[in-house]
Amino acid sequence: MKNNYHTHTTYCDGKEEMSQMVERAIYLGFNHLGFSSHAPIEKDNNFSIKEEKIPDYIKEIEFHQVHNPNIQLFKGLECDFIPGLTKPFTYFKDTYKLDFIIGGIHLVNSGIDNQLWFIDGSKQQIYDDGLAQLFQNNIKKAVTCFWEQTFEMIETQPFDIIAHIDKIKMHNRGRFFKEEEPWYKDLVIKAIDLLYHKNRIVEINSRGLYKKRCDHFYPSDFIIQKVAKKGIPMVISSDAHKSEELDLFYNEAVAKLKQFGISNVVYWSSDGWKETAI
Repeated sequence: MKNNYHTHTTYCDGKEEMSQMVERAIYLGFNHLGFSSHAPIEKDNNFSIKEEKIPDYIKEIEFHQVHNPNIQLFKGLECDFIPGLTKPFTYFKDTYKLDFIIGGIHLVNSGIDNQLWFIDGSKQQIYDDGLAQLFQNNIKKAVTCFWEQTFEMIETQPFDIIAHIDKIKMHNRGRFFKEEEPWYKDLVIKAIDLLYHKNRIVEINSRGLYKKRCDHFYPSDFIIQKVAKKGIPMVISSDAHKSEELDLFYNEAVAKLKQFGISNVVYWSSDGWKETAI
């Protein structure tokens, strides 16, 4: 099976219409395509869907499913977790009868008057400025805040897939910290243990690679190795914002998983998540 559950369209910060994504997915031979617009957050931004648009989003997915029976389409959201600023993930799952939720962190609460550090996007300078202004360039403190927010999300929010678990490395590019440092590895291992106990799914996400913002998949090899050892289920995600991105580095992701002894990924069904061979 060839599946992707992490897909963005013009309902949020994607660059193409849903119809283009569906058409391309069929052409590429996908069995499943899950849509995962960024869920609304209680802060002005230019990347998330407006809540009043969610019913239209759901109806359009259902429309395309009726007209494209040779591919299975699924309704999801990528929900940010920011303590005190985002709604519980269950609100979106239950209110809009979603098939799945992806949980992720793009904005780190600095603990200073709810000021947020934006760790994503195309501009490295925003990452650097936030590190300087909110954390006085204390990278260990800043990165620890990211992982502690991740821990809290895993422990308190019911979701299916964790998005780009080590996104914090993207704009670092080896400048401020090294992933081999013991303190960083300790944070990673704690996150993996929590994911294991909560029975969450980890995605291998190729967006950093094809956007040339990162030299490795999310997650890094060290994390994939630990995930494999724990037997935590995985999916392959392109985090596509354009139809041409839907299967970028897909084969490389398969090879990477096999490198660490992972021979199965999971797929969504009416009976929950099931395993299939890669």
